Amino acid sequence: MSTVVVGYVPKPEGEAALAKAIDEAKLRSAKLVVVNSHRGGREFDAESAIQTENDMEDVERRLKETGLPFEVRELVRGLEPAEDLINVAEANEAELIVIGLRRRSPVGKLILGSNAQRILLDAHCPVLAVKAD
Repeated sequence: MSTVVVGYVPKPEGEAALAKAIDEAKLRSAKLVVVNSHRGGREFDAESAIQTENDMEDVERRLKETGLPFEVRELVRGLEPAEDLINVAEANEAELIVIGLRRRSPVGKLILGSNAQRILLDAHCPVLAVKAD
């Protein structure tokens, strides 16, 4: 069975990525692997961990309704989110990675975003980048 991997954050760009990844997994009759990655550290305290757990439980409920085979991975390993996403995609021999992009200022458009740029350049498979509405 083929696999689609999606990077998820509970923000509009993450929701857009998840919606598109669900569509792509259905089209491909693929398993969907949702990756939520955090670097950890002081910014990721107990309150953040509880909120993340609640957000991911909501994602799991939504995915159960799709009928797709899926896996949800919550990672707090000290790695950059791009590195986690690429590693999970490679380990699952993914045929597609889906990421969400947020709108940026004119200067920000020159840089794209370090995680998005790294995924686009280093992924072993095609990457679909979607914008939030």
